[in-house]
Amino acid sequence: MKLLLKLMFNGAGYAGYQAQNDEDAPKPSIQRTLTAAFSEGFGFPCRVTGCSRTDAGVHALGFCAAVEPAQPAVPFDDWLRIPIGRVHRAMRGHLPPDIAIAGEAAVPDSFHPRYSAVGKEYVYRMNDAPWDDPFTAGTSWHLPRPLPPDGVGRMNRAAAYFVGRRDFTSFMAAGSKITDATRSVTGLTVTRNGREITLTVSADGFLYHMVRILAGTLADCAWGAIEPEDMAAILAARDRSRAGRTAPAHGLYLARVDYDPPVTWLCL
Repeated sequence: MKLLLKLMFNGAGYAGYQAQNDEDAPKPSIQRTLTAAFSEGFGFPCRVTGCSRTDAGVHALGFCAAVEPAQPAVPFDDWLRIPIGRVHRAMRGHLPPDIAIAGEAAVPDSFHPRYSAVGKEYVYRMNDAPWDDPFTAGTSWHLPRPLPPDGVGRMNRAAAYFVGRRDFTSFMAAGSKITDATRSVTGLTVTRNGREITLTVSADGFLYHMVRILAGTLADCAWGAIEPEDMAAILAARDRSRAGRTAPAHGLYLARVDYDPPVTWLCL
């Protein structure tokens, strides 16, 4: 068995999830930070496997990671002496304040946080206040200018073109080695609450920078640089240069990972 965790983190201080050579990097990775914390907390070397490679500065509301001993074949009950649902309490003194455990579950050895996933949901946060907001700096894209009154409506008209099974080559970062850019988007909506604008998108998988390019393109659409009805032609072109800007990383959150059967989370 493995310990599966649902994690929340503020990615501002990290060079993304994937462990690199942290000694040479200006910022640590989430993976190395978690590995060090659990190895210290449990008292033996641990291995941490994540559900996704998040970019530097990207945040998480529901990132999933599996923890297990670095040396396999250790019975689950022998190494995990803490009841499921209370691991987060034991780890508080070992995790930094910008990483938190929000859910815990026991899963089979065959479970993989990334390859067992059947879908994911991302949230992209923006605000169009004409003033600088110190409480959203680094956690939301402060748009360069306010959206027009019909801006969110235009964004939603454009968003409708992306729902379904589509080739998203035009919304994939240039230079990506992915050869099949077809993904099934099950939902894409944009909502406003005061000055906060939130894009929520769910799919069976995502391409490199896909959500950030969608967010930037929809923002360009809101300002009138692109028409909502242009989305069909942009998708058909399969050309990154036809879509809009790439929104900055710090507005992006991995919100949820879906599994079948669903995971029953505990956090007591």
